[in-house]
Amino acid sequence: MPSQNSDNTPEPTIIPPRKPRGFAAMSPDKVREIASKGGKAAHVAGTAHQFTSDEAKAAGVKGGKAPHRTRGGRRKPDAEVGQ
Repeated sequence: MPSQNSDNTPEPTIIPPRKPRGFAAMSPDKVREIASKGGKAAHVAGTAHQFTSDEAKAAGVKGGKAPHRTRGGRRKPDAEVGQ
């Protein structure tokens, strides 16, 4: 329960600032080192995905056709989008 002033109004509760935890508290080099170990382990386990050149090409084409609303380009009216 917060303490009260002499005029019976509650004093505001002061919340200390939060400290970064986990990856946010680490240096970028340490995060990169841990991520590298995870990637290597995934390849050893056979669960990592490796793009073929055809898959990479298809992904690039698809990305080039995606609407970029944040880049200020002209947006098609909703009636034209699904066609």
